[in-house]
Amino acid sequence: MDFDKILVKCGDAGRYQCLMLLLLGYIAFTSTVHYYSQNIIGFVPKHWCYHEQLANRSHEEIAAIYARFGKAASCTRLEKIEFLDEGYNLTLSSERCDRWIYKYDYGFRSMNVELNWVCEDAYKARIGQSLFFLGSLVGTFSFGMLGDKVGRVRAVILANQCGFVGDFLTTYATNLAQFSAFRCISGLAATANYYLMFILVLEYLAPKLRNLAISGTLGFCFCLGGLVAPWLSVLAGNWRIYLTFSALLQLVVALFYFVVQESAQWLITRNNVEGAIARLKHIAHFNGRQVPAADFEAFRQNCIAKQKLENHQQKARLFDLLRTPHLRKTSLVVIFTFMLTALGFNTISRNVEGLGLSPFVVFSLFAVVVPPSGILQGLLQSRLGRKATNFLALLCTSLLSCALGVALSNEGAQHNATLLLAFALPTRLGISMCYTLTSQYTSELLPTCVRSRGMATAHLAAAAASFTSPYLIHLGSIMAAGPPLILTVVLLTAAGCTLLLPETNNRQLPITLEDGESFGKGESLFAFDCWQRRRDNDDDVLKQPTEELKLNALNGVRGNAEAAETEAEV
Repeated sequence: MDFDKILVKCGDAGRYQCLMLLLLGYIAFTSTVHYYSQNIIGFVPKHWCYHEQLANRSHEEIAAIYARFGKAASCTRLEKIEFLDEGYNLTLSSERCDRWIYKYDYGFRSMNVELNWVCEDAYKARIGQSLFFLGSLVGTFSFGMLGDKVGRVRAVILANQCGFVGDFLTTYATNLAQFSAFRCISGLAATANYYLMFILVLEYLAPKLRNLAISGTLGFCFCLGGLVAPWLSVLAGNWRIYLTFSALLQLVVALFYFVVQESAQWLITRNNVEGAIARLKHIAHFNGRQVPAADFEAFRQNCIAKQKLENHQQKARLFDLLRTPHLRKTSLVVIFTFMLTALGFNTISRNVEGLGLSPFVVFSLFAVVVPPSGILQGLLQSRLGRKATNFLALLCTSLLSCALGVALSNEGAQHNATLLLAFALPTRLGISMCYTLTSQYTSELLPTCVRSRGMATAHLAAAAASFTSPYLIHLGSIMAAGPPLILTVVLLTAAGCTLLLPETNNRQLPITLEDGESFGKGESLFAFDCWQRRRDNDDDVLKQPTEELKLNALNGVRGNAEAAETEAEV
C-alpha cells in the first residue's frame, strides 16, 4: 500500500486538510505583508526644502512657491523668500538642503521621512531593500537545505522567526549599516516562509482539491495581504509600529509546531517509517477515521521495500541536467526565463509611486487585480496551452510596460492619473500572470528526479536578479520612464526565451533524465498546443492531464508504481 492509498484511508479531504488550508492562507497573508513591508516603510511623500518663512504656510502655498523648479523642487534650498503682490521673489542658496517639510500621505511617517533619506540620501533606502533580496537568496538556499535536514515544519517556523527578528530589529535602526544588516536578516524569510508550507499542504491534500482549494486560498489571501498591508501602515501611523505589527504576525507561526504534522514523505526519506505512520495515525484521528492496523502494516512493508530498491539505484544530481545537450539547453533557458520574469514581477508589483495617486491607493488597486489574473490564466491555459499562454502574457505585458514608459516620458501625462493607471493596472495584472505561469511552466519542463533542486536553483537566480530591483525603481525618481522601458526589454527577452521551450500541455511530463533529454526534441519555435491537431479519443484516454501528472510526480506516485513493477519482475 503506497502513500496515496493510506492517505485516502486516513482522510485526504477532512478536518485536518481544512486546518492546513487555513494555516497556508495565514502564511500567504503574513508573507505578503512581510514582503511589501520593505516597500511601504520607504514611501516618500511630497516634500520641499525647509525655510523658516514657510513654517506656517499650507502645503498648497509651498508647492506654488517651489513650482517653478519642477522636478528639482524637492531638493532646492532657498536663501530668501520675498512675498510680492503678484508672485514671489526667490533667492537660491548654495548650501545643501538638510531639513524638509513633508506632506504626509494619510498621516503615515515613513522611514525615509524620519531619517531624512531623500534627495542625495535617497539611495540609502534602496541599499537596504537590495540586501533584503540578498537575504532572500541566502534564505532560499539555507532553509531549503535545512528543510531536508531537520524537517519541513521546523524549517517553516525558523524561516518565519528570521522574518520576525529582522523586522523587529529594523524598528531600532538609526543608520544605513544597521538598516541594511537588519533588512538582510528579514529577507532570509522572504521565500522560504511560504514555499515549505505549500509543500506540506500539497502532500496531505486530495489531488482533486489541490488546484481549486489551493489556488482559491492563495489568491484570496495574497489579495487580502496586499489590501491590508498599506492600510495597516496608515492605521499604525509610523513605520516602526507597522514593522512591529508585521513582526508579530510572523511570531505567531511558532505555534504551528503544535498543530502541523511533519511531512510523512520526508520522514520516509530519512528512514523513519514509524514516524511517518505516527503522523498518519494522528491525521486519521483528527479526521475521525478508523484505519485497520493491517493497512498501516502494508504501508510499512511498502516503504521498506521501496527503500531497499532505492538503495541499489543511482540518484540523479543537479549537475546531471547539464550532461546532455537538449536537456542542458532547456534547463538553462528555464532558469534564465524565470530569472527575468521574477525581476519584472518584483519591480512592477512594488513600483507604486509616481503614478499620480497616493501609493497607498495604488497598492490597493494592484492587490485587487491579482485574483482576476488567476482566473484569466486558467481560462487561457485550458484553450491555448502552457507555451502559448506564457508567451502571450509576457509579450502583452512588455507592450503594456512600453506604453506606460511612453506615457511617463511625456511630462504632461505624468500628472494624468487616469491615463497612467490605465496602463499600470493591466501591466500589474499581466506580470502576476507571467510569474505564476512561468513558475508552473518551467517546473513542468524539469525531470521529476531533479525538479525540486532545479527549481530551487531557478529561485536562487531569481533572487540574485531581484537584487537590482530597488535600484531600478529608484531610477524612476530620476527618469520616470526608465523602469518600464527597461522592463519592456526584459520581458520581451523572456517572451523570446519561452519560444525556445517545448509545450507541456497534454503531454506526459519527463520523469527521468533520459525523458528530459528527449522531451520536446525537434519541436519548432511556434509548436503551440492550440495549433496542434486534436488527438483522437483513444489517445486522450491514455494520457493524464498535465496537472495530474505533475502532482502525481510530486507525491511519488510514479515512483511507487515503478517500484511495484520492479518488485514484481524480481
